Amino acid sequence: VQLQASGGGLVQRGGSLRLSCAASGMDFSINIMGWYRRAPGKQRELVATITRDGRLNYGDSVQGRFTISRDNAGNTVNLQMNSLKPEDTAVYYCVVIATLAYWGQGTLVTVSS
Repeated sequence: VQLQASGGGLVQRGGSLRLSCAASGMDFSINIMGWYRRAPGKQRELVATITRDGRLNYGDSVQGRFTISRDNAGNTVNLQMNSLKPEDTAVYYCVVIATLAYWGQGTLVTVSS
């Protein structure tokens, strides 16, 4: 199982970024795909998840600013991040959940003030 994330980088306050994660090497159906993040000195927190049938769940701090989507055929999950704030600075981790959870290597998002 491999998760390849892309799209992180440096952006100014109020800007946008789009993260993508492609899952491969799976011969089973993925139930949940999503993103978590860990900011410096803080615990990992939920950003957003989406189930195979499209049910969404967002963390309180990103509600209304971030949008998650997925392509079941391609086993990809995307995260559109708008109105970014410095407190969104973190390493973002892609996760897919079937019977087990599989984590990507993380991609750094830095929002400057």
